[in-house]
Amino acid sequence: MTSPTVASLTVVCGPMFAGKTTELQRRIALAAASGARVLVVKPARDHRYSPSHIVTHTGTRVAAQPVATLDEVARTEADLVAIDEIHFFARDAVAPIDALRARGVAIVVAGCDLDHFGEIFTPFDELLPRATEVVRLRGTCARCGAPSTHSERLVATTDRIIVGGATEFVATCAACFRPSRR
Repeated sequence: MTSPTVASLTVVCGPMFAGKTTELQRRIALAAASGARVLVVKPARDHRYSPSHIVTHTGTRVAAQPVATLDEVARTEADLVAIDEIHFFARDAVAPIDALRARGVAIVVAGCDLDHFGEIFTPFDELLPRATEVVRLRGTCARCGAPSTHSERLVATTDRIIVGGATEFVATCAACFRPSRR
């Protein structure tokens, strides 16, 4: 008995300012250049730089469909679905991703795998074991210059997710990381 083929799942993760969205955009361009139908998705609540684009911190942008849930793209005809800021969708991302892959749709996601407490972000706890490829990027520690592994929150709030950038977060190495307090 043969099992059904499940499409690939690529997980691009790491701290803020590590180049995750840049890597996602690179993969989108490669797929589009090869003739694949690509659907780019972003959380509707992330409108830092644009409500309808995924945008790097340096300003490079790619058009994207903003969605409140990934169920909104369940019927896509795309060959590849690229999802930025996957941690904003939390556990609700897992079932739609599994369903898309079962239909033969390849998935590439990007997001922060660790939160500002230093704990794994949902849905990475479920996506990493399912991944066919994991790319963990590092940036530069804002304090010592070592490779960064963490996103440290600069603003006082205990909310697990806030939409922010360089005024709310810095990237740090494990030695310099100061986790938020609950």
